[in-house]
Amino acid sequence: MDQPMTDESRRADKIRRFSLAVSLVLIVCCNAILFVGLKLSGINLDDLVKTPDLFNAKQDVCLRLSWQSLPGANEPIRLCSEWLNLSDPSGKPHYLSSDTKLKKGLDGRYYVDQGVQADYRLLVLMLFVAVIITGGVRAKWFLVSRYRLRLESTDGRGASTAH
Repeated sequence: MDQPMTDESRRADKIRRFSLAVSLVLIVCCNAILFVGLKLSGINLDDLVKTPDLFNAKQDVCLRLSWQSLPGANEPIRLCSEWLNLSDPSGKPHYLSSDTKLKKGLDGRYYVDQGVQADYRLLVLMLFVAVIITGGVRAKWFLVSRYRLRLESTDGRGASTAH
């Protein structure tokens, strides 16, 4: 036996449908804002999170050696500046980045100075995403609350729109 829908259940159903529609629209809009912001910022996510490409004598074949002067060193040192990574199927040569810094270890050998590599672009990107998510949640809450109040005010006056 089907029971007739009460005004309260009809209102709850309308609010649920409206909430779903608002969620779908906000998902599309917030993602569009995120992608446009990412595109306009010029941030390349591949460059943002990649690790430096370094020569490894066990896995790579050195193609070109170069001499590099280092601060604090009496003489220039020889470095592999171009190599083939045997685990790279593309076969393209890898190059030593010009901004790679070296430091002398306690054993007298030179090592890549990883240092502190703070990249605030990633932090700004995460803050941008958080602002978009927070704005979307607040917009949904505001729109659904306003719709709920509108339904309650029209039902209170006796003007039912769903027949």
